[in-house]
Amino acid sequence: MSVANPVDANSPSLALDRGKDSLQPKKVITISPLRRKRIAKPEKPRWKIVISVLAKNLVLVFVLLGLWKMISKWVWNSEDRALDFEGRFSEVEAFLKTTTKMMQVQVEVIDRKIESEAGSLRRELTKKVEEKGVVIETELKKLGFRNDHLEKLLVELKDTAFLSKDDFDMFFTELKKKSKGVEGSDESFSLDEITAVAREIVEKEIVRHSADGLGRVDYALASSGAQVVKHSEPFYFVEGVSWFRQAKIQNWVHGAAQKMLQPSFGEPGQCFPLKGSNGFVEIKLRTSIIPEAVTLEHVAKNVAYDRSSAPKDCRVSAWFQGNDDDPSSQAQQMLKLVEFVYDLERSNAQTFNVESADTGIVNMVRLEFASNHGSPSHTCIYRLRVHGYEPGNVATLALQS
Repeated sequence: MSVANPVDANSPSLALDRGKDSLQPKKVITISPLRRKRIAKPEKPRWKIVISVLAKNLVLVFVLLGLWKMISKWVWNSEDRALDFEGRFSEVEAFLKTTTKMMQVQVEVIDRKIESEAGSLRRELTKKVEEKGVVIETELKKLGFRNDHLEKLLVELKDTAFLSKDDFDMFFTELKKKSKGVEGSDESFSLDEITAVAREIVEKEIVRHSADGLGRVDYALASSGAQVVKHSEPFYFVEGVSWFRQAKIQNWVHGAAQKMLQPSFGEPGQCFPLKGSNGFVEIKLRTSIIPEAVTLEHVAKNVAYDRSSAPKDCRVSAWFQGNDDDPSSQAQQMLKLVEFVYDLERSNAQTFNVESADTGIVNMVRLEFASNHGSPSHTCIYRLRVHGYEPGNVATLALQS
């Protein structure tokens, strides 16, 4: 820093100048009031100026040193703060890592606990589902059995023709006859009239069915003159005497064969047993008829010990045999009446209508069975009935002549 050096008042150059000025005539200088104010103040001594300059420089140095100290302190504090911040950040990061690990451990524990609980619930649910499945399967089987039984009952009801169109027409005709209205009129019937006609029809049916159970004439009934003329080997053994010898003596007909042409009254064992699961029986009817149906009877299932001996697949044929006809020619004259299957689930007396509408007049019937319901030793026939009606005497005499 440069400082101007003032001129010393006691120097020789200044004294000479003053001497020159004293030799010259002095001029009177008039100073105006305005210029008086502009007169400079007396200058300070040089040493004071030096001291002042030094003092100012020292102050400036001290100020600079203070600024430097403040700046250094601020910088060092900033570094300490940065280091402190880094330390705190490291602590937070370590805390976050520890917390994350703890959370992961807790999540894994909870996950395993949930999985264990879910597995237990799954096993329990599976067990219950299996138990319910077994129960449902059992109930479905029972329902299937009931459905099959219901279907058989429906088939049986359909076969029995509980109320056919002819029966309804007959009922309606009887109702019109008994009613007060004119036949063919649209007059409605009262409930009392319908009840009275229905009661009368039921009473007639009861009377009809009380006669031999079916209410139909049996032309194969032994007590009316029908008889067994031939059959396959029976299931009877008499000690010391062979059946063939007995059959030869009795014209090839067993003495118990007539049981199948008599009422059994539902008593088990009152039948004619034939050996094996297939065989035949030939019956001469009490008179010549036009056949309409046949009825095969076995013991009822509610009193039977074993029903496996009942015939199953059956065939009934018929023909007319005169007095002079050769029995060997019957095969050419034989006509099939009906083929059927005896069902153990239906009633014990099952009626089958003749399939052909034009069978003609017959007096001989042959029952053949190709199988039974499981018995390997014998097949029992409790009763065979033949239904129909007798033709006019003229037609019968013409056929017999």
